[in-house]
Amino acid sequence: MTRARQRRRQPEARFVVITGQSGAGKSQAIRALEDLGYFCVDNLPVRLIPMLARLSRQAGSEIARAAVVVDVREGSFLDEFPRTYRRLRRQEGLDPLLIFLEASDDALVRRFSETRRPHPLAPDGSAIEGIRLERARLAAIRRMADQTIDTTSMTVHELRRAFMTLSQETAAFQSLIVTIVSFGYKRGIPVDADLLFDVRFLPNPHFVPALRRKTGRDAEVVQFLKRSPITAEFVTRTRDLLRFLIPHYVSEGKRYLTIGVGCTGGRHRSVTVADALRRALGRIEHVRIRVQHRDVEREG
Repeated sequence: MTRARQRRRQPEARFVVITGQSGAGKSQAIRALEDLGYFCVDNLPVRLIPMLARLSRQAGSEIARAAVVVDVREGSFLDEFPRTYRRLRRQEGLDPLLIFLEASDDALVRRFSETRRPHPLAPDGSAIEGIRLERARLAAIRRMADQTIDTTSMTVHELRRAFMTLSQETAAFQSLIVTIVSFGYKRGIPVDADLLFDVRFLPNPHFVPALRRKTGRDAEVVQFLKRSPITAEFVTRTRDLLRFLIPHYVSEGKRYLTIGVGCTGGRHRSVTVADALRRALGRIEHVRIRVQHRDVEREG
């Protein structure tokens, strides 16, 4: 990320305007801001920008922070945007932030080729014609930008991380939600599971008459499983693996991670192990961990 100018910056941008070249990543950028808690509007008509800005400044408004994408898809953008944005800068207490996204011609041509979409300024011509025409027409607006981001070599995740720096409260918004789900294979694997651990190799309390109607949350079942040293070893080894993996998921910008722990019926072994893993993982920076016992809760 490079700055177009070293202008005053509040610790948190309350009103963000994203513009730039078609294909440079504006859609991914607005989704990143939405995850940061911004009220986001894509392709907002220029004349409506001041209205949204006023709403974001009103005391008690539900729109405390807003972000908009504006670009050449709107016919009046090139003519109306410069004076509209200058008026925004004069609004007391708003301090808008204008971010301009761009990329090399080669990168943009490749992206249009991959998506098979026409360039908005060359619907009947080649993408390179539209790219060069748009770059020339946007030159004045680019000079107005507070930040310019070249996305040529950026992955979607890298672009997302660039936008995470806009807020002091980034850590709270980008936390990874880890859900450890106990389940029974006889009722199917959780459809949203990212990682799966099969604990059907552990001793099965189902075959102990006194334990059959209990669950893995009951002390008697927990003690039964603890008597097998394999249980503790599995929890320890799996904890170490997860403590290695989870920070990497955070750094990649992943928002949700579902870890399935399965046994036959989903009532005993998987429940005890899921709870044990939650305790063993402890606190991990930027991570919230929760447990769901799918098949125990179904039977309620």
